Order: sequence, then structure tokens, then C-alpha cells
Amino acid sequence: MKTIKIIGGGLAGSEAAWQAAQADFHVQVYEMRPKHETGAHQSGDLAELICSNSLGSNLPDRASGLLKNELRRMGSMLLAIAEESAVPAGGALAVDRETFAQKVTAKIENHPNIEIIREEVTEIPAEPSIIASGPLTSPKFSQAIAKLTGEEHLYFFDAIAPIVHAESINMDIAFRASRYDRGEKDEGDYINCPFNKEEYDRFLHALLKAERIKLHSFELEIEKGVKAGAHRYFEGCLPAEIIAERGEKSLAFGPLRPVGLHDPRTGKRPYAVLQLRQDNLAGDLYNLVGFQTNLKFPEQKHVFRLIPGLENVEFARYGQMHRNTFIASPRLLRPTLQFHNRDNLLFAGQITGVEGYIGNIATGLLAGQNLARILNNQPPHQLPETTMLGALCHYITHAEEKDFQPMKANFGILPPLAFSDKKKRGKRERAALRAERALRDLETYLSASQ
Repeated sequence: MKTIKIIGGGLAGSEAAWQAAQADFHVQVYEMRPKHETGAHQSGDLAELICSNSLGSNLPDRASGLLKNELRRMGSMLLAIAEESAVPAGGALAVDRETFAQKVTAKIENHPNIEIIREEVTEIPAEPSIIASGPLTSPKFSQAIAKLTGEEHLYFFDAIAPIVHAESINMDIAFRASRYDRGEKDEGDYINCPFNKEEYDRFLHALLKAERIKLHSFELEIEKGVKAGAHRYFEGCLPAEIIAERGEKSLAFGPLRPVGLHDPRTGKRPYAVLQLRQDNLAGDLYNLVGFQTNLKFPEQKHVFRLIPGLENVEFARYGQMHRNTFIASPRLLRPTLQFHNRDNLLFAGQITGVEGYIGNIATGLLAGQNLARILNNQPPHQLPETTMLGALCHYITHAEEKDFQPMKANFGILPPLAFSDKKKRGKRERAALRAERALRDLETYLSASQ
């Protein structure tokens, strides 16, 4: 039995391992945790979710929902476990993060073709391999990747949101609702903290004045031998305090937008709203939706208790910021996720520049299936660009390198519809047509490639 090495036991690495093992290969998964910590993970479980517990929309006419439907058709193991571990989240798929990681770990550990090796990898393997080391790739392995690519690494600063204890939320002020009443429970799947203008201004002033955590030296510079790229934030995951610096109403039009919600105390739409989403199956932990931060911990306690309904909130985890690493995929990878000058070396997950949990799972699935196909002397999948996964892989391998930023699933990267399909149709209707086309083209492609 041929052996495949997978570097990294995150979302992409775990999915890739399962796909390759199901194709009857011996798979060695190298995961350095818990022997070597990343500074952001909390456990040694595989597929641990660091930031949000949401895997995005489940609606079929949304980009994330379409990508999930493509993964269902292609047999994603992690998506199936996510659905088993789901917590209420309106039209989104959110999970109990501990249950999810534990189930994935058990599934991988119990597969007869998979061997988990708890060691840090410091060199690029010569054997058939998938690099899925993620955004928190260790400094030593970052050096190895830099030596392989001969290119500068790109990296950006990413942040995670706080998690609070549900029992400490003041439900005399906060209220349950989903935007536009979109939810599975009568009272709504989110807890909402409404601001009036005066409360918003007071919170904004405190947020802008609050002291931030200084970045560690290892976050400001890449280790010796790896060239530093531009220091920048990822626009899709900005800390709240950075958004606030962009203008007085930037938060009210961003993560605190009140659209689709009405305060039951007044019957009116609030000036701004902070939403909290259930973080575990027990329902006793909630995370602050879209409210990543790098404030010092005492400042978080002070500033976030200015949010109406969180006056006495207790924190289960404070927010923090870390350095995320990704490669220059437009120069280094093919749409099959193969390295440009080595057929049996593939990359997957966030290190490729794909953003979002489902994107990471999807590229892991494709890399695992493709490496198995290559070793079986079959052509690797290059999915149609009309599919969401095909479009993501095309984007990260064809984007302008100088402006390359991580990309989530979105309809903007799909080819346009035929003129007859676009004519006099609304945005949602056009999205539904793109989704139908994607699934139709994926089915045609997979049927022909078997």
C-alpha cells in the first residue's frame, strides 16, 4: 500500500486524510499539537475551530450554501460531522466546536488506513504529500516552504472574537431574534444587544481609546531565512477597533448593522445591534459575531461591558490576534492544487489563500482526492470554473499576485450567466441560477470522470 504524507491536522488536512484513506492509501497525518503549541489553539484535537463556530450559510442560493452542496455531492466527511454537531444558527451551519473536533479526531484515529504522528515537520517530504499546515504554520516549517518556493511569504494579521457565558447576559435588555425572523426557533437563534445612539457613541469612544495588545516579535517578523511580506490585516476579518477607526458609523454599517431586527422594548429598529451566536450544544456559551479584537484583556472586559445587555457579562475566552501565513498561490499552484513543478506535492487549506472553514474543507477534499488519483495514474480533478470549488481554485491560482488576498466562496468569482438568464432578474434569482448551473456542471463533470 502506497503512503501519502499530510502535514497538518486542521480542517483541510483531516478532510484530505479521509479522502486519501478512503481511496485505499496508507495516510500519515503529521500534527505537531499538543507537543508544539500555536498560540491560538486550545487543544490537541484535529480540526479544531479557532475563530468563529459558524461554517457559513446553509441556504442553497448563497455562495457558502452552494459550496456545501458541492461537498455533499463529493462525499465530504467533515461536512457530515458538522451537521451532526450543529447548534441553532438561523440559516447558517454553526457547530459545537468541541464536539465537532472530538468527532473528527475519533473518525480519523479509527480509520484503519490512517496513522497520526504527533511531531513537528521541519522539511518538505520527498514522498507524495499534501501541505495543509494552515495559517499558523510553525516558523521552522515556514522556512522549509520558503526554501521550496524561493518566494516571499505573504501574511496578514487575523483576529478572533470573545466568547461569553450565556447566563451572564442581561436578557431584560438583550433579546432573541434572527434577522428578518429567519430562524428555526420561534424566539430566534441569535441573542441581540441593541444600542441607541447615545449608547453607541459611548461604546465607540471607549473602544477607540482602549489599549491594544502589542504583537509578539515572532508575529512581526518571519524567522531567519524567510523574507517578510507586507504587514497587513485581512479585510474579511478585521478587529472591531480597526473598523471603528475608519469612521463614526463604520461599525453600525458593519458588524453592528441593525437591519432586519426590531427591539421588542420599543418595536423599532435599534441604532446598532451586537449579535451573539450559540457556541456549543449545551447553549451556555455564546460568541460575539463579527467582533474580533486585539484589545488587552482588561480593556475587553471594560469596553464590552458597555454593550447594552452585557453589563455584567463573564468571559469564557477573550479575543486575540495572530499572524496567518499563506503562499503566493497564483505563482506556485495549479488549479488542481498541485505545486507548479512537482506533481505529487499538493497544498490545501488556508495556506493556499482560500478563506473560510468550508473553503478549507473543500480544498482538503480536492487535494486528497487528487493525490489519490495521481498515484493511481488518473488525471487529477480540475473542476469546472462554473462550480464554486472550481472557481475558488481558479481564483487563487490566477489572481494578480501583487493584490492577492485570501478569498472566501462568493458568487463574484463565478463566470457570468448567459444574457438570457440575467435579463430582468433580481440578485437572489441570479444567485439561484448560478447555483443550479454549478451543481448541474459538477454532476456532468464527475459522471464523466469516473
